[in-house]
Amino acid sequence: MADRMKFLIAEKMKEIMKKKPLDKVRVSEICREAEIDRSTFYYHFKDKYALVAWIFYHSAFETNVISVKEAAESLQGMKNEITFYRRAYDDNSQNALWTYMLEYFVREYSRIAEISLGTDRLSTQLAFSIRLYCYGAVCMSKEWILTDHATPAETAIRMMFESMPQSLKEIYFRNGQPE
Repeated sequence: MADRMKFLIAEKMKEIMKKKPLDKVRVSEICREAEIDRSTFYYHFKDKYALVAWIFYHSAFETNVISVKEAAESLQGMKNEITFYRRAYDDNSQNALWTYMLEYFVREYSRIAEISLGTDRLSTQLAFSIRLYCYGAVCMSKEWILTDHATPAETAIRMMFESMPQSLKEIYFRNGQPE
């Protein structure tokens, strides 16, 4: 039941953001469109930024970030909802979408590295390399979603993986190369 309500609220948010930027959206408007009380909204989300983050996390949650195919499908899915993501990216508040994306990808790549290396603590250098790669990948994803109308999603993902430092490729990919 709780998930259904979150999906309903998320769909209403996407509909509203087809018409206006995130900074102009009010929680009261989301509640009116979803036909819910404010208390219901706040039961599920801290604020509208948490809602935007949930939309992103939900779309990325089951994606294998080191699979060319799955990462490309996820990236294309974001582009298919271009208006929502454009408006979410345009917001530069302290809760900007790119910060949620960065947090998610750093956590996911770190988790995969810890499993692959059989450790629960990454070296300072490895943690730095993961953050650096994720910063670049998130920014390039944003650029691709918002401005690149020619490069296929799979090509964009392959280029990001090819730009990954070799030390990370050896952790994430068999034979050090993405498949």
